[in-house]
Amino acid sequence: MGDVTSLNPEHLPLPARWTASAPELGDLPRLGELRGVVAAPFTGSSVVNQDALAAEVAGPMSWTRRQVVVRDPGGEIRAWATAHDRAAGRVVVSVDVDRAAEGADELAAAGYGWAAQQGRELAALRGLDRTQLDAGAFAGDERQREWLAAAGYAQARSWLQMSRPVVPEEALRGVLPDPRPGVSVRQVATHEDGLPVAEDLQTVHRVLESAFEDHFNSYRESFGEFLVRLRADPGHRWDHWWLALVADPERPDAEPEPMGALVGAVLPSGASGKEGSYVEYLGADRRARGRGVATALLFAVIRDAAARGRDRVGLEVDADSPTGAASLYESWGWRTRYVTESWHQDVVV
Repeated sequence: MGDVTSLNPEHLPLPARWTASAPELGDLPRLGELRGVVAAPFTGSSVVNQDALAAEVAGPMSWTRRQVVVRDPGGEIRAWATAHDRAAGRVVVSVDVDRAAEGADELAAAGYGWAAQQGRELAALRGLDRTQLDAGAFAGDERQREWLAAAGYAQARSWLQMSRPVVPEEALRGVLPDPRPGVSVRQVATHEDGLPVAEDLQTVHRVLESAFEDHFNSYRESFGEFLVRLRADPGHRWDHWWLALVADPERPDAEPEPMGALVGAVLPSGASGKEGSYVEYLGADRRARGRGVATALLFAVIRDAAARGRDRVGLEVDADSPTGAASLYESWGWRTRYVTESWHQDVVV
């Protein structure tokens, strides 16, 4: 956690008698309210994942974040800014502002200015001379988009937030198609104590890094960064990691090679009272594209969700993916619930 008070005068200018400090667990209801009010018009719900919020403020997710809350003279939180040290050259920025507050535009500008300074400092600590700031907005949220543009960001991409219903029958073999010949899917191997085998985890990371090399804004994330970031999410489960193996038809005696990987997580209970599953990552090696690897992994997640009594599988997909991923998901029942945007800015140390 950065020393936010030392940054106030230069990087977080505030009105008289307003204060800035690190958030605390007691602030969770208010922080959830700030995010929920903004999300509701676009997602249809103001409900915020409280476990994830707590992890972000004071749990494992906070370990890679610098954050600050701004309070008015009455002690009410009016803004919350975070800078997440995601990987070398990447800082994810979030600025949540009470839009009914007097001076909300100025608070947003101050929050983005503070986050930019954090980005420069994090880049310097990594020995870099620049970094990319990655912020977001809901498609159609014109006020947030105005704040981002004023802070020097440019819209870079749109993302479809998709969901597919799951029914209990899909847990049964034969309801969903089996993998194509030569393709098999399994969960990562585990030791007797239930912990995953390190070699499989490294294979998942390697396959995903390779799969996304030709995707928009691709960058290298070390195995350690990848693992720590995913484990910090309260929805993380080791038994939600899968590998897809592909046999070489020209080498029938060779062992099938890992060519696809999927990392999933648990979604909190929704309106039905049931949990869901979420696809954090899904990738197939370019050499295996067209062989049904991604589809086989998706069906594995659907079967697993149905067997666990869950009612949906969610995922995010690049609206302009070069692999046509959105069409694949739509063909198997996924529908877009809402759209988000990435906004980027490069800052120099």
